[in-house]
Amino acid sequence: MSAPVRLALLAAALLAPATANATSDPASSSGSTAMMFCTQNSDGSKIEGGTSKFCRDNGYDKLVAAVEASFAAAVGKAPTNVRPLFKRDQVWFNEMIQEAAYTVEEAGEDELRQNMTDALRRRADALDDLARGFGRSGLTGAWANAFGGVTVTATESGVYRLDADLSSDYGSDKHWQCKLKATVKPSADGWLSGVTTPTQPSEPGAKPADPLSIKLRRQGETLRVVLLANEEQWFSSNDPDCDHPGQVTGTYFARGSRNGTDKTNTDFVAPTFDCMRPETATDEEICADPNLATNDQRLNRAWKALLPRLDDATRRALTDDQRHWVSAQALQYPEFLHPAWEKQTSAMHYTVFGRDRLNSLQRERIALLEGFDDKRVSLAGTWLAYNAIIRITVDKDGAVDAQGWKWSQADWKGGCDYEISGDVKGGAFHSSERRKNPDTLERDHAMLVVNRLDDFFAKKREGKNDNDDDEPKCKRNATISSTARLFPVKPSDDVDHPAGGIR
Repeated sequence: MSAPVRLALLAAALLAPATANATSDPASSSGSTAMMFCTQNSDGSKIEGGTSKFCRDNGYDKLVAAVEASFAAAVGKAPTNVRPLFKRDQVWFNEMIQEAAYTVEEAGEDELRQNMTDALRRRADALDDLARGFGRSGLTGAWANAFGGVTVTATESGVYRLDADLSSDYGSDKHWQCKLKATVKPSADGWLSGVTTPTQPSEPGAKPADPLSIKLRRQGETLRVVLLANEEQWFSSNDPDCDHPGQVTGTYFARGSRNGTDKTNTDFVAPTFDCMRPETATDEEICADPNLATNDQRLNRAWKALLPRLDDATRRALTDDQRHWVSAQALQYPEFLHPAWEKQTSAMHYTVFGRDRLNSLQRERIALLEGFDDKRVSLAGTWLAYNAIIRITVDKDGAVDAQGWKWSQADWKGGCDYEISGDVKGGAFHSSERRKNPDTLERDHAMLVVNRLDDFFAKKREGKNDNDDDEPKCKRNATISSTARLFPVKPSDDVDHPAGGIR
């Protein structure tokens, strides 16, 4: 991590953010770029004799050697700020082919063996082309990554056609295919934007597929493609040529050295840290995407502008909250790239999902830092922290209704729901509950503290507690506390309408 710049987010805290180190981040370039399925057993031990009989009999050992030689030649030609992304792409290919190898060896079917042979040959050929592609100008031409490729064609002045052909085979029934077409043209934000043209179903009465918004842009030596779809659209598709568009979003590398005839901006939009040395998978995704990099810059500016406005107590609390948020951001991309609740397909790479959730997390935080409502004097309004949100309404008679939740990063079953009611008398909130441990809402400087007492009660709980005076407020584990310290945020679509509830 580029310490001086990244620590600007934490200013007076003088604490390095608690992010995961890349060496333990399997979704990043720190994973293995060497394919080990021919030389290692499933437990990681080395195979006696150096290479498995399965690989020797099917010629996979020679194909693997060809892929690795082609990758070594290509990665040496990649620019230093793109090299981590190129390594990451190879890591992802290796993860996919490793999963496929398990199925092929166990099933012993000729078709599956041939599919794997074809995948390895395609990868070696693509890497040979990518080695020649660095330095290519323009948008037009072929671009590729671990899951397939796209071709960009200029159709008329300022208008382009995008043809995507992606195929990822992780073995068994874990196979995604997507062919799609789109027309895009320049937009004010520097991207080429447009919509897909889905192939309509041929079955009578079948619901036609919806067009999806899509955009693309050069990011230095790479092409960034982003599919803008809601969860229902990218988890399933009615397009007969695209059974799952979940890997369209991604970083693509130029295939071949023939320059495009068009001119385009090839600047690399840099975040506030060094993309030659990203520390986490999340860092790499931010480096890959101009919008995410711009979000990172905007976060940094908003943070430095906000701190001088705050009193000491609020500044200290927000600094601590920001440190936790930076840690949560480091977890966000790898968790949604391989969503654990999708137990049957968690080995697959949900690149659309991961990017979408990282973007939403960044924009929500920007909304807090830019829209910090330090002039708020009442309980009413939306309150936000790195791990909780609550919305409070107070009517003219002082009746209070508060709805929200607290979460643990990646533990989608372990949250705490806030459904709090009561009234305000003499400037203080009084819960409608009558228990030893009622819900509480308290102002503390610019902040709101929710359920302050629950920290004390949660530490005393063990297992199921049937005492009505101390009913656990969180799911799964009675010792989880619902206590949270939140900050006032002005209304914003990025806070009021987040993309999904899972964190």
